[in-house]
Amino acid sequence: MGVKVKVLQIDCSTSESVPKRVERVLGLIDQQAPDCEFMLLPELWNVGAFDLEASREHAQPIDGALPTALARKARERGIWLHGGSFCEKDGADLHNTSVLFNPQGELAAYYRKVHVFTYAREQDTMTPGKNYVMVETPLGLTGLATCYDARFPEMFRAMRLAGAQAFVIPSGWPIPRISQWDALLPARAVENQAWVIACNQIGTQGRHQLGGSSVIIDPLGNVLAQGGETETVLGAEIDIQKGKDWRAEFPAIDDLVDSPVITV
Repeated sequence: MGVKVKVLQIDCSTSESVPKRVERVLGLIDQQAPDCEFMLLPELWNVGAFDLEASREHAQPIDGALPTALARKARERGIWLHGGSFCEKDGADLHNTSVLFNPQGELAAYYRKVHVFTYAREQDTMTPGKNYVMVETPLGLTGLATCYDARFPEMFRAMRLAGAQAFVIPSGWPIPRISQWDALLPARAVENQAWVIACNQIGTQGRHQLGGSSVIIDPLGNVLAQGGETETVLGAEIDIQKGKDWRAEFPAIDDLVDSPVITV
């Protein structure tokens, strides 16, 4: 039997208030929890990924109201719940922090986004994290990443070399660059022979239109499920052994050469 995964592609338009969206998404978690073992939400879904002013306004500590509510849902429903990310307040610093809760409602891992999105001035609000993070889940050793991180294959290769079997990626990726999202995620799966589970959001945030296209990709680069440009829930059953078997059959990582670069 595989691991039953669900990806909640949420409409995060700024026309919906933050309290209303939080209430709605918590209800959606309840609805989708049956027949699910691992659930993933988008990046900064409570405020919208591009609304950094709202992120500052709703910043809270790692044990604040939103993470606490997510932990409670994980415990009540007995699922692994990746709560996407939120704006974490840690002293004077703010971080774009993703949180993962186990079925007991315990914080299994948190990851502060390392590659802040300078193109959209995310660094004016968010302090970058310092560490890549992996954690054992039903998916195997699982690497945590967020949105813009997908553009940095070095991050995923470092976690792959440390044993990662899967990557989960909450995101807020806009329509104008969605073709790049569609190219980058299969590449991260194929080059690392790893599962990639990525949850984007949709909706309008100021001048930004979010692109959806959330996806579940196997270690050979095959797409098991993919969303469009509307709010939706993706589901797939992930056979972890498939990735192990493919790595054993086709051990490309063993041929990796760390060679110096020369200019001629």
